Amino acid sequence: MKADLRFLAQPKEFWANVRTISQEVGYTKRGNKRKGVPPSIRIPTLKEVREKFKKLNLSTESIADNNGTLTEFGKILLDYFEFRAEVLNDTVQGYFMHKDAAEIEFNRLKAQLKPKCPLPMNKQKGAKKNHAFLTGMVNMLVEAHIGGAPCDHDPRSLTTITHDSMPLRTLSRRVDGAFPSVVNPIAIWEIKEYYYTTTFGSRVADGVYETLLDGMELEELEIAAQRKVQHVLFIDDHFTWWECGRSYLCRMIDMIHMGYVDEVVFGREVLTRLPELVQEWKATYDALEN
Repeated sequence: MKADLRFLAQPKEFWANVRTISQEVGYTKRGNKRKGVPPSIRIPTLKEVREKFKKLNLSTESIADNNGTLTEFGKILLDYFEFRAEVLNDTVQGYFMHKDAAEIEFNRLKAQLKPKCPLPMNKQKGAKKNHAFLTGMVNMLVEAHIGGAPCDHDPRSLTTITHDSMPLRTLSRRVDGAFPSVVNPIAIWEIKEYYYTTTFGSRVADGVYETLLDGMELEELEIAAQRKVQHVLFIDDHFTWWECGRSYLCRMIDMIHMGYVDEVVFGREVLTRLPELVQEWKATYDALEN
């Protein structure tokens, strides 16, 4: 998923409001299995915002006047909450795979593409030990569409941008893949797959904030040095992200629109969207080489 252009150029105070409202009103609504009500993403109302801001001694005058008429800022703010909820409830939810479905897609691609790229194992033990399905799919699809160009499927060093053969910026964390190289990449990506987890722990939450850190460093690079590196995040597992981590999905949609990640590819979307992305990267690579 890429950003909706309506929300891409919003100022920092817009996102301060988004975070405060999300935290105070709530990111999500719990479902009720007995009544057949599924869990969903919440859309805050102006009434809820006013009540919560009042408790925090915050003003809502930038959002609406005393009669409840929305300002231009308020309209785009509430439009964003509606957009975020609709895209997650109606589209993203359906992309997530369970472990068995991911394994089927992994094995299908492996048989079809006969890859030479790394197909790493997950970090589980015993009966849960298996291939890292999403990582394997990403690696195979990148290899299949780069036309023999180099690619670092498993960087063992920090991403570095250079100027005159000297380091200009070096990111704080290692990423999961870089094209064509971890030095002066056209694109870097991170992969968050949790097919065997049974709870939403701090390790999963920390992964979201790690992506945010990378995005902030890349934003500084682009502003200060006019150097753009495409930053993509791949995530999957229906239980982890939809059943347990819906509030973090909201944060991911926020990150896309804040410009901290260029695209988040959700679950089975990898099968259709990644080939398109790789072709874009390859076109850039060929232009630079020529």
